[in-house]
Amino acid sequence: MTNSNIIDSSEDNNSNNNNSNHNTPIRRNRIGTKNKDLYKWEATSYDLNESSYATQEYIQDKIRINETDIDSVLTMPQGHDLNVWQYEQIRQFTLELNHFIVLFKDICNSNTCPQMKATDDWLFLCASHKQTQECSAIDYIVHTLDSTSSLLNSDKHFPKRIEILASSTKHFQSICRRLYRIFAHAFYHHREVYNEYESKTLLHKRFVKFCLKNSLLPKSAIIIKEN
Repeated sequence: MTNSNIIDSSEDNNSNNNNSNHNTPIRRNRIGTKNKDLYKWEATSYDLNESSYATQEYIQDKIRINETDIDSVLTMPQGHDLNVWQYEQIRQFTLELNHFIVLFKDICNSNTCPQMKATDDWLFLCASHKQTQECSAIDYIVHTLDSTSSLLNSDKHFPKRIEILASSTKHFQSICRRLYRIFAHAFYHHREVYNEYESKTLLHKRFVKFCLKNSLLPKSAIIIKEN
């Protein structure tokens, strides 16, 4: 639904395959691969992965093995750079939210959700304009994911995937705050879709745990109350 530039490492890592050790699993779906066999390559140990996308691949391997094992997905390898870890986790959440909002295509539009709201107490203005303004919920969500993708791919703020400037980490809190609003809208206005997706992926639960663990969202901002 969005024009996100953030893609699965299996697609953007092809250029590394030619230089890989012959024992390294090829992280690519072969032509003719059946649906049940997609993304079934062997996980690579982080310590042995020499790819420029090692952190992204490590996170995605953990998700493919068991996306509901939140602690495993969020546990940083020993000695890993914290800024890079947070950056790659936020990229991954942005990717997964792009998949999630595809489910909104028949239920969320300018008629059903003319404003970006969670509860009646929370109205969110869109910051993807020269001046903040109201947008329909679906426009707000698309604008947010597009602007997040653009920022995370910015050569100015994030010129390297293997080294994140300390000055660029200031964007992490605002990104997480806006991404959280997508979950909040889904929970309060499209509960059936939210519940079905969350029961399979625990994406919201993982996102909140990541944000709280890294002080990227205050507890007061968590407005989804689940049992």
